[in-house]
Amino acid sequence: MATQSSAPQSVHDFTVKDARGNDVDLSQYKGKVLLIVNVASQCGLTNKNYTELTKLYEQYKDQGLEILAFPCNQFGSQEPGTNEEIQQFACTRFKAEYPIFDKVDVNGSNAAPLYKFLKSSKGGLFGDSIKWNFSKFLVDKEGHVVDRYAPTTSPLSIEEDVKKLLEKA
Repeated sequence: MATQSSAPQSVHDFTVKDARGNDVDLSQYKGKVLLIVNVASQCGLTNKNYTELTKLYEQYKDQGLEILAFPCNQFGSQEPGTNEEIQQFACTRFKAEYPIFDKVDVNGSNAAPLYKFLKSSKGGLFGDSIKWNFSKFLVDKEGHVVDRYAPTTSPLSIEEDVKKLLEKA
């Protein structure tokens, strides 16, 4: 467990809030490949991303993939709903079975500590800030960020990267 003074070494060192406000210790995902995504319900990228994330999850969840969705309202106010509304939208419309967490900021001084860590691990093309909804971080079984994908990158297009990490012992 990371103490306040030591810098986090992996995603597993973080505790986040679920959509109901409960603490979730990300160390419970040790041994799983993670795809961490900032999501929004009213974005032009919503349908394609949610649809493909669900397909990817259905195909690989039994092999150890977890998708962690973090709603964010920082881009064009495209995630204005409550946690309950967001969860209902994703689960009803897109059959999302992966966890959807508490709404977070991914940029700025109030950015969630997890997102500060993700961005510092894998800066984007234009530096550290997240540019839009559906930025994706691929995390290995040890909790290390191995890749970062643009919002426009199709979740199914990273399937080979996911498979490679799942196959590693």
